[in-house]
Amino acid sequence: MAKVSIRDKRVRKIFQENAAAFFGLLSIVLIFVDIPDEARIWSGIALLVAAIIGYLAVWIWADNLNEISIEIEGSSVDIKVGDIFAQSGFKAIAFNEFFDTQVDDRVISRASLNGVFIEKHIGADVAALNAHIDSYRFDSDAVEERDVDRHEGRRTRYQLGTICVYGDYLLTAFSKFDENNNASLTMPQYLEFLIAFWDRVNRVYAQKNVSTAIFGSGITRIQGHRDISDEDLLKIMLWTFRISEMRFKYPARLTIVIHEDKIDRINLLDIKSARNGV
Repeated sequence: MAKVSIRDKRVRKIFQENAAAFFGLLSIVLIFVDIPDEARIWSGIALLVAAIIGYLAVWIWADNLNEISIEIEGSSVDIKVGDIFAQSGFKAIAFNEFFDTQVDDRVISRASLNGVFIEKHIGADVAALNAHIDSYRFDSDAVEERDVDRHEGRRTRYQLGTICVYGDYLLTAFSKFDENNNASLTMPQYLEFLIAFWDRVNRVYAQKNVSTAIFGSGITRIQGHRDISDEDLLKIMLWTFRISEMRFKYPARLTIVIHEDKIDRINLLDIKSARNGV
């Protein structure tokens, strides 16, 4: 199913701007070139067919757009399909509120970005990661509760949005965990996380690029918003970024990386056309 309507006014506008430039150039050429009378009809038909093909090409381009750059309050933001681990600078990885590192499909799913990060990019160094988290100098208000009674996993609960810098990674406490280790968030908690996350990124990014995935588009569910789309989550991320105090100083950029399996559900033309992406 097409994300962008073939009659979308933005598609028409892009086509009209390009067509105006083309026909303006063509009219200049025709001042010096005379078309024989017997060829005028066929020339007109050829131009009509070319216009139709051109319009379809613009529509297909808009519907398959997989990378845009926008500016939000002076900060450069790239939104694109790709692999977050291949990006330069800091890469944000969402953990649960305990910063658990146990990948066993009970505490952390192997299919999640968190699981992929630990299994493929930490590997045998999980003990070192745990030690780093234990000794990390968190903000004074980051720890919410210590010695939490849990059957498995780490036992210190951190506030949503808390960041632990680990090499080129920004590990962040994103999801709440219930007694059955099910990750979930309410919409107020989601907004709380994003606002706190941007604030803490502002403190630690050191003018380096920062890349994130779309928070909440994976296994974590937003309670009461079962049908919320990845595009909606992306727009919420951009909106909270705009109202936060986080600003990337040139040449640092924010990159939001979309998994290739999800781009078919996100209309980047809509985001690019809107003011500040929302």
